[in-house]
Amino acid sequence: MLNGSKGHRPKIVVIGGGTGLPVILKSLRDKAVDITAVVTVADDGGSSGIIRNYVNVVPPGDIRNVMAALSKLPQLYLDIFQYRFNSQDQFFAGHAIGNLIIAALSEMKSGIFDAVQELSNMMRIEGQVFPASDEPLELNAEFDDGSQLTGESEISAANKLIKRVWVTSSNHGGQQPEAVQQVVDAIMEADQIVLGPGSLFTSILPNLMIANVGEAVKATKAEVIYICNIMTQKGETENFTDADHIRVLHEHLNDNFVDTVLVNTKKVPTDYIDHQRWNEVSKEVAHDFKALQAQGCRVISDDFLELRDNGVFHNGDHVTAELINLLGQPSWR
Repeated sequence: MLNGSKGHRPKIVVIGGGTGLPVILKSLRDKAVDITAVVTVADDGGSSGIIRNYVNVVPPGDIRNVMAALSKLPQLYLDIFQYRFNSQDQFFAGHAIGNLIIAALSEMKSGIFDAVQELSNMMRIEGQVFPASDEPLELNAEFDDGSQLTGESEISAANKLIKRVWVTSSNHGGQQPEAVQQVVDAIMEADQIVLGPGSLFTSILPNLMIANVGEAVKATKAEVIYICNIMTQKGETENFTDADHIRVLHEHLNDNFVDTVLVNTKKVPTDYIDHQRWNEVSKEVAHDFKALQAQGCRVISDDFLELRDNGVFHNGDHVTAELINLLGQPSWR
């Protein structure tokens, strides 16, 4: 609930990863709120995965995109930070300059958390960026057929129905990881917790399956808001309704902890999506408002859709306007 004390800037903690999180953060950046982004560190694909394998640091890709979204640097500097070498540059092929900078600072600072705080100062970050863990994590999944796999990219590519996921430490023999205390403190002191938008099993749950992060999200007095995906995702949430997303979250944490769900109700035009370019998306998420309410959720449905580049995205400005509006309302709890 919004603290009305004089001079108080509401504290919003946004938890997730992937491409959806920066869209919301960029719109939140210029609002009168204190932002903390808690970013998954279980990515093992693309440039992030290659750097992780060779340098043994937390994969930097999601963190890089979040930092770019919250930075106040001139656009030219951000373009350089985000620049990805093309395939003709054999040695650097596919690597983003920002990933290499984060990897270098992680070695210099002996950990990703301190590295990101140092880089945040250099990049004039509006808010805080906290890696969910100070060490690289492995995402594990059990499927409905009883089989198990390790690795985000392998799990998504298996094209099986996921039963549950969990995370283990890459550096300490599969031990259960913990987030640094600053992450827990931010969640406990927040006025609002925002989950997503992002891949349910590979961007959002990897954060919540870190034991002290999940416990803090359940224990916080802040309103917990889930931004439901607009489209289902191949290999993860095919045929899911919005209520199925919430069911999975609640089952993983053994608690009905989500207070409010933001659901897009604007239809995606037929044949708009380029499914070759955006090959991870399947079809629009179906709605089941009664099932959401039965799980204790307040449902806010509206036009949160943005169409661009023959793909489907959340409109960051529309979502942010709703998040700010909710800060002024009584807590749902």
